[in-house]
Amino acid sequence: MRTPKFSTQTLLLQMSVVLLVVLLFALAFGFIMVERITQEAEQRALTLARTIASQPELRSQVAGISAQEGTPPAADLDHGPLEALAESARQRTDALFVVITDETGVRLAHPDPQRLAEKVSTDPSEALGGKEVVTRNTGTLGPSAGAKVPVYAPGSGPTGAAGVVGVVSVGFEREPLGQALVEASGPVILTACGAFAAGVGASMLLRKRLRRLTLGLEPEELTTLVQDQVAVLETTHEGVIGISRGGRVTVVNATAQELLGQTGLQGTEWSEAPVPDALRVLTRPGAAEDEVLELVAGARVLLATARAAVHDGEDLGWVVFLRDRTELAQLTRQLESVSTMSSALRAQRHEFANQLHTISGLLGLGETSRASEYVHRLVETGPLEFPVEGLERLSEPYLQAFIGAKGIRARERGVTLRVGEDTYIRGSVKAPQDVTTVLGNLIDNAINAAVSASRGGEDLDRWVRIDLLDEPSAPGGGADGSARLGTLHAVVADSGDGVTEPDRLFEEGYTASAVPGQGLGLKLARELALRRSGDITLLDAGGPGTGTGAVFAVRLPTAMIFELPEEDA
Repeated sequence: MRTPKFSTQTLLLQMSVVLLVVLLFALAFGFIMVERITQEAEQRALTLARTIASQPELRSQVAGISAQEGTPPAADLDHGPLEALAESARQRTDALFVVITDETGVRLAHPDPQRLAEKVSTDPSEALGGKEVVTRNTGTLGPSAGAKVPVYAPGSGPTGAAGVVGVVSVGFEREPLGQALVEASGPVILTACGAFAAGVGASMLLRKRLRRLTLGLEPEELTTLVQDQVAVLETTHEGVIGISRGGRVTVVNATAQELLGQTGLQGTEWSEAPVPDALRVLTRPGAAEDEVLELVAGARVLLATARAAVHDGEDLGWVVFLRDRTELAQLTRQLESVSTMSSALRAQRHEFANQLHTISGLLGLGETSRASEYVHRLVETGPLEFPVEGLERLSEPYLQAFIGAKGIRARERGVTLRVGEDTYIRGSVKAPQDVTTVLGNLIDNAINAAVSASRGGEDLDRWVRIDLLDEPSAPGGGADGSARLGTLHAVVADSGDGVTEPDRLFEEGYTASAVPGQGLGLKLARELALRRSGDITLLDAGGPGTGTGAVFAVRLPTAMIFELPEEDA
C-alpha cells in the first residue's frame, strides 16, 4: 500500500486533531453541565431541608414523638401535622420527596403513606450525628439529588449529636438533568461544528500553500539536501557531528570539538562517546527532529539540535548541530541585574528631584535655616533607602547597589532581603560580571524558594539573607604592584522549603522550579566559580523541621581588589 504524501498526512492529522479537540470539548461540557445541575439540585434540597427543620412546630412534633415509646401507627402519621407540613413543602417546591424521621430513622412523613413508620432506605447516621449532608442516592422513589438536615429539640442548637430528635430529608429528581443538558447544548453543538469546519478549511489552505512553497518536493527531501551541504562545511561557526546509521561518529568539525572540549571523537561509537548524555537523547529512535536542547559543557552553555539524514529514501543516520550561547546567557543575567539597578536608580533620581524641589521651595521662601536643617538631615539619612536590612554594613558601591536593587525586586515579591551581621567588605569588586552572574543566580533562586515556601501559610516571614566577606591574597592586582587581589566569600540562606535532592543539585537540567527552561543557571554559576578556582557548595539542605531553607556558600578567588597603603605598595 502506497504511503500518502506528507501534505496529505498533515491534512488528515490536522483534521483528526480538530475533531478530537471538538469531541473532548463536548464531553467536558457535558460533564460540567451535569455536575453543575446536580449541585444546584443539592443546594436547593439543602436550603429547603434547613427551612423545614428550623420550624418550631416541626421541632416540637418530632421531639414529642421521639420522647414517646415506639412509633405512632402509619394511619395516625398519614393524617398528622408532620405529613401535612411535608407534603405542603414538597408540592410548593416540586421536590421529589420531603421525608421526616425520628431519632431512630423511622419515617414520620413520606410522600407514599405505605412507607410511613418504616426505616428509611438510606443511612441517616451522619444527619443524626448533627451533620448536614448532601446526597446522590437511589431510594424508594428513584434516583435523586438531595440533602439531610438534623432536627433539634426545642431549646437546643447545632452542637453535634446532642439534642438531635430527627432528620429532614429532601430530594429532587435527577431525570430532568438530561433534558436540561440537551436544552443547553444546542449552542455548543453549533459552535463545535463551526470550529470543525474552520479547522478543515484552514488545513486545506495550509496543504495548498505547503505544496506551492516546496515546489512539490517532500520535506524529507529538502531536509536531506540542506543537511548534506551543512555537514561538510568546516567553515561554519556551528559545531557539526555526523552519526552513521550504525551508530558510529563519522564527522566532527573543529568547532564541535572546541565547544565540547573533546578531541578524537571521530570513529568512536556514539553510545560510548565522551559527550553529555542529553546529546544522545536527541538521536534516540523516534526522537523529534525539531527538539532544541540547552545544556552545559564545561563552562559553556550550548544549544543542540539533531536531524535525521535521509537520501533517496535511505536512512544515513543523524547530524547534530551545536551552537554556543555562553556569552548570551551571561549577558542575560547581567542585563537582568542592570535592569534591576536601573529601576533603583530611577527611584533614586525621582527622590533626588523631590528633595531638590523641597530645598528650592524653602530657599525661595527665605527659610534658609530650615533648608540647612533639611540638607543636614539628608546627609545623615542618605538620599534613598533600599529595602534591605543591614545594607549599611556594605560600603563597597557596586555590591551595595547590586544588593539594594535585588532588595527592591525581593520586596515586590513579598520577601525581605537581609545583609547578615557577619558581613565585612574592605576591597572593591574587580570581576563584576562573574560576581553578578554567581550572586545574582543564588539570590534569585533564594527569592523564588522563599516565595514558594509552604511552611507557615500566608503569615510566613519570607526572607533571604546574604553574608559577604573578602580576604586579600597574593599581591599583584595593579599594574604598578600597588594593589592586591582577593577572594570574595558569600553565604546565601533563605526561608524556603529547602533542597529535596541535594545529590542532584548541580546536575545539568535539574531544577525544583515548575517554570520551563530552568535548571541551567546554578550549574553555569558553579562553572564560572570553578573557572576562577572557586566553587559553590551546599552547606545545609534545609527542609521541614529545620526552620530554614537551603544555605549555599560561594568562593570567588581574584574577584576583589585591595588598594594598599603607599608604605605597603
